[in-house]
Amino acid sequence: MGLNGERISFNMMLPTRYWTLFMTESPKTLVDNPVTRIRPVQQIAASCTGALITSFIVTPLDVVKIRLQAQHQQLPIGNKCYIYCNGLMDHMCNMCSPEWYSKKQQFTGTLDAFMKISRTEGLTSLWSGLGPTLLLALPATVAYFVTYEQLRVKLKDLFSPGLHDQPVWIPLIAGSVARIGAVTLVSPLELVRTKMQSEKMSYFEMKQALRSLVQYHGVTGLWKGLMPTLLRDVPFSGIYWVTYEQLKADYIRRHQYTKQPSLVHNFLFGSLAGGLAAFVTTPFDIVKTLRQIQVAENEIMRSPPTRSQSTRRILNQLLADKGYRALFTGLAPRLIKVAPSCAIMITSYEMGKRYFVSKNTQTLQELLDKETLEQNEQAARRQDNVEQVDPL
Repeated sequence: MGLNGERISFNMMLPTRYWTLFMTESPKTLVDNPVTRIRPVQQIAASCTGALITSFIVTPLDVVKIRLQAQHQQLPIGNKCYIYCNGLMDHMCNMCSPEWYSKKQQFTGTLDAFMKISRTEGLTSLWSGLGPTLLLALPATVAYFVTYEQLRVKLKDLFSPGLHDQPVWIPLIAGSVARIGAVTLVSPLELVRTKMQSEKMSYFEMKQALRSLVQYHGVTGLWKGLMPTLLRDVPFSGIYWVTYEQLKADYIRRHQYTKQPSLVHNFLFGSLAGGLAAFVTTPFDIVKTLRQIQVAENEIMRSPPTRSQSTRRILNQLLADKGYRALFTGLAPRLIKVAPSCAIMITSYEMGKRYFVSKNTQTLQELLDKETLEQNEQAARRQDNVEQVDPL
């Protein structure tokens, strides 16, 4: 029986070269072998585990980062919505209650923000909105990782069918396309959910609000704020996956393709790749934050909205008012948050991949052993028939 329950023959499943490598190489080197690589359902399970763990650990760092960045803009105190994102997973979470921003506080740094928020608003405020955020974070993360993995292996099979090396452009393209798809997919849902929670709308009121939004902006209004998100997340994703895959490939080459990096190495590689990508894309992260605050202030679903500032105008205004350092406001908490979140996510995902690769390898080895046993039994029966026909 095969991986999906169907009966398959050793010679009919995949090209001979893959079976040859399966029989001759260590299972540790078979992560990308079409015979043993994990299936989409297994990718979903692996990415879900990583998303849950990462969300809980890094959410407080997101709150601190957004507070530091938001000091550049006057924040309303009313029933508004504040949104923050989490590394690769692009969480959106409303911070609607007056308690979240009951008084204007100025923070001098990351540690100061942690202390003041915990002291004045309570320790649990550092996990504000974690529950509803997961409702969209999980499917978005699953869609992102599964799409990336599927694109990567298909491009590798097509352009670099060897088991070990792949061109640099493959993770770049796969990561960028996967991120575009994931962000575009959930953007309308995030907009709807955010407004419903921020204004406690009923479903009927939400329907009317959406109708008003489409009237003023057209159908594309459902993706309002998508562009600054893409400007940050697509470069982030491309830089992250290229860096991570290169670090991983260098490790494998140094060990003559005999083993995969350990989980400790995966954690280190993910942290380095995430930190580099976060540093490069921090200016766009600030733009995204300020644009989202403008969306909340404009009340886009109730009246003809004012036109949001362009990305270039926001960057120019930051440069004019604060200088180049303003483009990297909140960099420290962003690095502290993104680096471990990427490391935790990729380590959890790789751990899941290894588990399922091991299970697939075991299943296929049992299939191979059974096939070999059947062939030996058939050969023995043929030999017995020959001896019976010709006893001499």
